[in-house]
Amino acid sequence: MWKRRNLALLLLLPFIAPLPAQADGRPFPPNAKRGKMTPAWHPSIIIDGKTRTLSPAARIFNAENMIEMPASLRGENFVVNYQEDGEGQILNVWILTREEASQRLPAGK
Repeated sequence: MWKRRNLALLLLLPFIAPLPAQADGRPFPPNAKRGKMTPAWHPSIIIDGKTRTLSPAARIFNAENMIEMPASLRGENFVVNYQEDGEGQILNVWILTREEASQRLPAGK
């Protein structure tokens, strides 16, 4: 009985322990930019009032760092960090928490 309980706890540990990225904040790439995003008809999104195109490999991360499907996003003016690919399409989007949004990006971003 004791062994089963310990085994169950060990199997659940990865799901209970916080991820390192969450403990220290999410690691955004150095080329990340900041803007306000409004969802639009896929594959488009609006960033800072301009219609942009999501790349075929685009990922949108919510404030809990889980991937969101573009069609499931509701609302407007999400404060986001985003990353462009070599073609100028949007590759990654991170919807920021209030705490993350209050922090500045490094100079030149």
